[in-house]
Amino acid sequence: MGILDGKTAIITGAGRGIGKGVALRFAEEGANVVVNDLGGATDGTGGSRIADEVVEEIRSAGGSAVPNYDSVATVEGGQSIFQSAIDSFGGLDVLVNNAGILRDRTIFNLDEADWDAVLDVHLKGHYCCSRPFARYIRETNRPGCRIINFSSVSGLYGNFGQSNYAAAKAGIAGLSRVLALELAKYGCTVNTISPGATTRMTAELRASRGMQIDEDAPEQSPNQIAPVCAWLASDAGQDMTAQIIDVMRGWVGIMQQPKVIRKFSKDGMWDNRDIDLIMPQLLKAKQDHDAAVDAKAEPTPVA
Repeated sequence: MGILDGKTAIITGAGRGIGKGVALRFAEEGANVVVNDLGGATDGTGGSRIADEVVEEIRSAGGSAVPNYDSVATVEGGQSIFQSAIDSFGGLDVLVNNAGILRDRTIFNLDEADWDAVLDVHLKGHYCCSRPFARYIRETNRPGCRIINFSSVSGLYGNFGQSNYAAAKAGIAGLSRVLALELAKYGCTVNTISPGATTRMTAELRASRGMQIDEDAPEQSPNQIAPVCAWLASDAGQDMTAQIIDVMRGWVGIMQQPKVIRKFSKDGMWDNRDIDLIMPQLLKAKQDHDAAVDAKAEPTPVA
């Protein structure tokens, strides 16, 4: 018996890397899986039937899966991916929005086409795939559904040369918070993963920073993300929603989200003297807060 027995899941970008690991784990846990992948290069160009290889691996292990090759970046593609689950398995319970591309440039060299392509696949892609599923949940009142979205430290913290990617990933975090509110009345949870792993999309960047590349090392493996996604998709994850889960380097953590740390108030309008007085205190409050959070966030070993 697996923790996802009887459930049907769509995993986008499941031909390689993190998405493939999630698809294999979901199938191992008993889910029917739609393996979606356009099969393109890391910049989104080209295409192949890489999804077929993952489907064959799942079926060879006794699991249930079908391939889908549509792009997440169009409404039509998102609808077709959703329909693959309905046509093949008669329903849908879990959507994992993982598909992504990279076109890294500093803002000085970032063309409009590179901006649009990354926003289309990541941010618009989450919209295109989530909307038909959300409508289906509302129309059928299907219980226990899950949406798992993928943000990134690039969007949550910032990363040099990735303004397009960071904007999309920060947008996904905001989108997820809203979807969690809108779908709560139907019992659907919506959570966000902030992952870290060595994949074909990250290997070059990690190598340029002097990191040793070893996808098989547990703390670098894209497969470390899959167990967390499976738990979130399971019945055990029913009370976890609107959260950002940090999974990388062998740890699993939960991330803070926007909150006001300290406030000042006064009667009337602010003047320059007031702003001069409070801004250093606000900055100090933020620095102290960050230091305290960093100390609390040191990983606690689990035996």
